[in-house]
Amino acid sequence: MHDPTEYQPPLDRLGTALRYLFAALPLLFYGILLVSMGDRAPSAQDLPRSMLLDMGLGAIALVLMRWRRRWPWQVALATALLTVISFTATAPACVAYVSLCTHRRWRQLVPVAVVFWLCLVASTRWQGPGQLTVFYGVVGALALGGLTVLGLHLRGRRDLAASRRAAERAAQLQRVEQAQLAERLTIAQEMHDVLAHRISLLSMLAGGLAYRKDLTAEQTREVALAIQENAHQSLNELRAVLGTLRRESVVEAPQPTLAHLDTLFDEVRAAGQQVEVDDAIHDRDLLPAQTARHTYRIVQEALTNARKHAPGSRVTAELRGRPGDDLRITVSNPVPPGTPAGPGGKLGLVGLAERARMAGGTMSHAVRNGRFVLDARLPWKA
Repeated sequence: MHDPTEYQPPLDRLGTALRYLFAALPLLFYGILLVSMGDRAPSAQDLPRSMLLDMGLGAIALVLMRWRRRWPWQVALATALLTVISFTATAPACVAYVSLCTHRRWRQLVPVAVVFWLCLVASTRWQGPGQLTVFYGVVGALALGGLTVLGLHLRGRRDLAASRRAAERAAQLQRVEQAQLAERLTIAQEMHDVLAHRISLLSMLAGGLAYRKDLTAEQTREVALAIQENAHQSLNELRAVLGTLRRESVVEAPQPTLAHLDTLFDEVRAAGQQVEVDDAIHDRDLLPAQTARHTYRIVQEALTNARKHAPGSRVTAELRGRPGDDLRITVSNPVPPGTPAGPGGKLGLVGLAERARMAGGTMSHAVRNGRFVLDARLPWKA
């Protein structure tokens, strides 16, 4: 009975044609023989009855081959029994037997092999003199052994192909998972860089309103408008990131570049952060867009890091670089004694190091002469 849990790969047209061509060879041989006998035997009545019976049983065996995969041992046994009195059934029986061997069910394979061999030996009583029995027995045993090896070899190749397909599917799934993870990490990093910058600005502006009592009504209004504007920008940037997560078909917002650095410095200065900028980047228009984006994000996160850990301190930002040389970003600020790290301490530095690595560069940080110095180097290929 067919086992639905056992997978048998479908045969292509060439494989099917070759198997049926081999199985039909004895019938073709008999057909050619009949054509050659046409002049001497013009009617079917003059043909030997044994030849007609042989060809009829061979045709039946050829038809039974169609179900050799659904009922492997039944078809192999039936075609083997037909070989007792039919020479033309031998080739279909061989094909059915090889198909049975590919299943590797030894409880079925061994009995069918024994019956097949006995039928081959018994066929000598009908098709030749008795002295050929020993010869047929030896040749039949060798042939069955070769067919068994062939069937097991085919099964081994199928198992190997199946394992390769499984390995390829697993590798493909792994690549997809890695790509999804990398995309999630990129989105998380963008969210951290954008929101940390905006929220730290809001915190600084709100702190000014809370602690400064000398502000005029107009100054208070300006700070409140700045808080409103930054909150609005935060929502827009958050929607852009969440839209990517939801895979919405929206147009991606323009990404920041070096041209937006002046706007960034104006924003943080308006919020009360003291920033000194030394910009010595030559031919900035030649900087690749991806490197320019990473440069903007590194400067943005460095300023955010300074606001969290050294609020009210003067920050110095130095940018150096030219085509064919490294682009160097140095941001430093005084280290107030006893200042505790804010929420998410050191996570910003981890993100900065990861962003520099993604750009093919390096990032280091250290405390020198009482100042916290962050130094990033990005490659700038000419």
